[in-house]
Amino acid sequence: MRILILGGTGEARELADRLVGMGHEVVTSLAGRTQDPKLPQGNVRIGGFGGIAGLEAYLRAAHVEAIVDATHPYAGTISAHASLAARSSGVPLVRLLRPAWKPPAGARWTIVATLAEAASSLPHQARVLLTTGHAGLELFLERDDCTFLVRLIEPPQHPLPPHARLLLARPPHALEDELALLRQERITHLVSKNSGGEQTAAKLEAARQLNIVVIMIERPVYGPAVEVANVKEALATLEIG
Repeated sequence: MRILILGGTGEARELADRLVGMGHEVVTSLAGRTQDPKLPQGNVRIGGFGGIAGLEAYLRAAHVEAIVDATHPYAGTISAHASLAARSSGVPLVRLLRPAWKPPAGARWTIVATLAEAASSLPHQARVLLTTGHAGLELFLERDDCTFLVRLIEPPQHPLPPHARLLLARPPHALEDELALLRQERITHLVSKNSGGEQTAAKLEAARQLNIVVIMIERPVYGPAVEVANVKEALATLEIG
């Protein structure tokens, strides 16, 4: 089969490697925001498609037989475009979406719908570990009545203001390290997207153990697709596993 994978996650790399090993023709599309990304086997393209029409044109020109959206759960635009382009072009769409986190017993979670709501929900003088990535960072930094430790994989485009510090770190993060960080920085609030997965889940357990409030941003809702939770299910849905 000729398969387009919308990638950028560990699951996307694993799926591409499996498919290439099985003899399929695979192209993994990456947004190009991460410097020196880990590349999967098969062909790789970097950058956008030029909107829904551009993606539709690519699907036809490349004779794509199936799309797997294995992007981050908060990839946003590309996931919405994939759903519309798949429907209009008739190409089957499989969405590989790792299961969302659920609050464990005893955890102090506040669930919000948007980044803006998360920023506005922080109390005065909160000490915040911010783990929501680059998008919407300015919404939090406007809160100069709070103190932020901004954890990112790559530095932001602009310097942080005096009430924020940058921590560059790539997951996975161990529980003992997360506990030490939260204690050392005297964190009162953890802000996170509900990305799911194990690589960044330790921060949630550390917050629970230390009775720290977690402000969790819900996942966006995208268009229709066959949703699967892991690579094995994706292969089975493509009927090639």
